[in-house]
Amino acid sequence: MRQSCYAEISLSALHHNARVVREKIPHAKIAAVVKADAYGHGVKTVVAALEKHVDLFAVAYLEEALELRLSCQHPILVLEGFFDQQELEVAAKQNIACVVHSAYQLALLESFPCTENMDLWLKVDTGMNRLGFPLGEFQKVYMALSANIKPRSLTLMSHLSSADELESDVSARQISVFNKLVSGKNKAVSLSNSAGIMAWPSANTEQYPQWVRPGIMLYGCTPFDNSSGAEDGLQAAMTLRSTIIGLREIETGESVGYGATWQAERPSRIGVVAIGYGDGYPRHAKTGTPVLVNGQRAPLVGRVSMDMITVDLTDVEGVEIGDAAILWGQGLPAEEVARHAGTISYELLTGITARVARRVAE
Repeated sequence: MRQSCYAEISLSALHHNARVVREKIPHAKIAAVVKADAYGHGVKTVVAALEKHVDLFAVAYLEEALELRLSCQHPILVLEGFFDQQELEVAAKQNIACVVHSAYQLALLESFPCTENMDLWLKVDTGMNRLGFPLGEFQKVYMALSANIKPRSLTLMSHLSSADELESDVSARQISVFNKLVSGKNKAVSLSNSAGIMAWPSANTEQYPQWVRPGIMLYGCTPFDNSSGAEDGLQAAMTLRSTIIGLREIETGESVGYGATWQAERPSRIGVVAIGYGDGYPRHAKTGTPVLVNGQRAPLVGRVSMDMITVDLTDVEGVEIGDAAILWGQGLPAEEVARHAGTISYELLTGITARVARRVAE
């Protein structure tokens, strides 16, 4: 592990963000999405922090669920479900709930003798056009699950495709379609991701038992463009930290980094920070991307290297070798850095590589 570069994971921020979810949808159960190693935060750390706040942990695929089951007895849901008979048998044996989204999964269930011990989530496609049964097949599949397969519990779910686009009417249409489909079924339902929780109250009706599926908001980031988690009352759970490992004075006209893409327009003081795309810092971060050095903003200059970036410290006083740099997190929203890199905070958080240590802070 690189000693000069680490991701600090704040337990208090995780607790705070979970409370925000609970306050927004007090009547709902919470399925905390911890796939992709809890969005890069370390799944064991996050699960231990959230166990008292949430009702279920959701992961993408069975291998993630099995790893989690080794240290967690909380309910677990596999969002992609099972892909063959062996996976179905393992999920049932380990008491892992599964999403059913396709005819081949339904066929496997119909020949499986232990479905009465399973919790299943039936996914219908209301407009994402990714996973889920087509609208026209929903009633038939629902009847097959309810009357023939008879799982221990059945939750009805869909996924909002555009909930982060507040001016779009797509979510309103999806919510309307879903509510009509589930009407009268007397089953628990689940529609809202983070954006649905935060911006679409009509997706969280109290008419039925409700599950919400927060992901990015648990980690302190907003799903919405041109905003930040802090503006929405959230706290950054990850602060990516490094240090200044080099200082250099350069003259007007001299360049910095590969390709000489940045040239000094004045005598400048350049700092070298021990982080690069080998650590997960975005290679496409543009010149001007902010970095906090000793609590002061300094712009990235030149190209991101595998192990280093360079920042312009000309207007930042008193910086010495070994001083602290924050790449995102406390005091510098990951969403802002992501915009400079032409990406989203989800990619930044999940992209931190294994050579970056995670250190837990209260």
